[in-house]
Amino acid sequence: MTRTVPGRTDHVVVVGAGLAGLSAALHLLGAGRRVTVVERDPLPGGHAGRMELDGYRIDTGPTVLTMPDLADEPFAAVGDSLRERVDLIPLHPAYRARFADGSALDVHTGAEAMATEVERFAGAAEAAGYLRLRGWLERLHRAQMRRFIDANFDSPLGLLNADLARLAALGGFGRLDARIGRFLRDERLRRVFSFQALYAGVPPARALAAYAVIAYMDTVAGVYFPRGGMHALPRAMADAAADAGAELRFDHEVTRLERSGGRITAVVTDRGRVPCDAVVLTPDLPVAYRLLGRAPRRPVRLRHSPSAVVLHLGTDRTWPDLAHHTLSFGAAWHATFDELTRTGRLMSDPSLLVTRPTATDPSLAPPGRHLHYVLAPCPNTAVGPGAAEWADLAPRYRDGLLRELQRRGLDGIASAIETECLVTPATWHDRGHAAGTPFSAAHTFAQTGPFRPRNLVRGTENAVLAGCGTTPGVGVPTVLLSGKLAAARITGGPKRPRTSPTRTQEAPV
Repeated sequence: MTRTVPGRTDHVVVVGAGLAGLSAALHLLGAGRRVTVVERDPLPGGHAGRMELDGYRIDTGPTVLTMPDLADEPFAAVGDSLRERVDLIPLHPAYRARFADGSALDVHTGAEAMATEVERFAGAAEAAGYLRLRGWLERLHRAQMRRFIDANFDSPLGLLNADLARLAALGGFGRLDARIGRFLRDERLRRVFSFQALYAGVPPARALAAYAVIAYMDTVAGVYFPRGGMHALPRAMADAAADAGAELRFDHEVTRLERSGGRITAVVTDRGRVPCDAVVLTPDLPVAYRLLGRAPRRPVRLRHSPSAVVLHLGTDRTWPDLAHHTLSFGAAWHATFDELTRTGRLMSDPSLLVTRPTATDPSLAPPGRHLHYVLAPCPNTAVGPGAAEWADLAPRYRDGLLRELQRRGLDGIASAIETECLVTPATWHDRGHAAGTPFSAAHTFAQTGPFRPRNLVRGTENAVLAGCGTTPGVGVPTVLLSGKLAAARITGGPKRPRTSPTRTQEAPV
């Protein structure tokens, strides 16, 4: 039995209307709590926000949606449905991988289609290796989900269960790169199934093989895109919460928490005071700890994941070789991770994610126009250039990124740009993210599972944390689970979903 918030919890204030906060709100509503959500921005979404720019509708956060069943859980908690609210479009291929030698591979989530593609790309032996890898990923996912990912921990003793032995038997505590190499000899293929370690903030050569569960989400469970953009997901969650009785207060910046002894009694914003019986805090850890007036002691200082430069481009043309998601790998690999996590040098031979959402939903741009989202991983501000240095670095980095895209086949990209927005670690820093990274604390062994910052903070009885900095970690599926786990700390666990929706009947988003 895991710890829960003691005392009265009738009215819960959720700070932040991002994916974690909205997930927590829906699970709390489903358990019969009264919920008020306060959000500093004018729209829901948090990281998964929306920017309107010259007729382009730009997602400001994640671009990849996997594990839609996990996204449906908060809706189901109030008798609602994700698929009634959002039109989810499966992506085929999930990704297109392009390599420095000019080769390309379409990544399919169907076993037969992917085996056929791998055989075309690298031969029958690698196709057989892929099928064995797929089976291992499925077993790895089953061993981890219930006891390690979708779970609250009060101490490392929570790890001692039958699934720990299964995970060990599967090689989950070995190294990711070596484990993938047991199935695939082609280095290009190994990259496709190990680059996800970047999300965890650890090079594949040092990451636990257990983190291959992220590759399962990307390459087995399926990749989807909500019609209307990724922001359609938090918008639908906010609508479902409102229809289930939540009060949503946007443009409310939280300034402090009132407390009596060890309990928070009210959340104070720049526009008023909201009394509460419990509070869920979803800002990045430094902001949450500042509001609480205390931070947990750790024997070693938190290490943070690499950051990213994101270039949003509205263009008058596109390039037919780009899929919805295109991974453009540089020739360097091990050196790239060394630059990101150790030396702090901006990548000399970057691997890039280029997303073209208008390939799936042309309505996100004006007629005949196209959206491109270019993500270049970079060191965080604790390892690489500081936030202040990016004022000078940003325009030079932007120009270098465009030259690199031109070199990789996006001919005429600079002249095709009609509007743009550049996001750097300084942008994340200004939003309150530690070390200038939106990916929060890295998933080193010492910062995973029961060793990750807990969602209960010692010294405060009725405050719970949610978001990518706490349990279970970074990524859309895990952030949604963090809201569920935070709610369980208040309610004592999930209750049976309502049998019928309380919302009014509306057309799907």
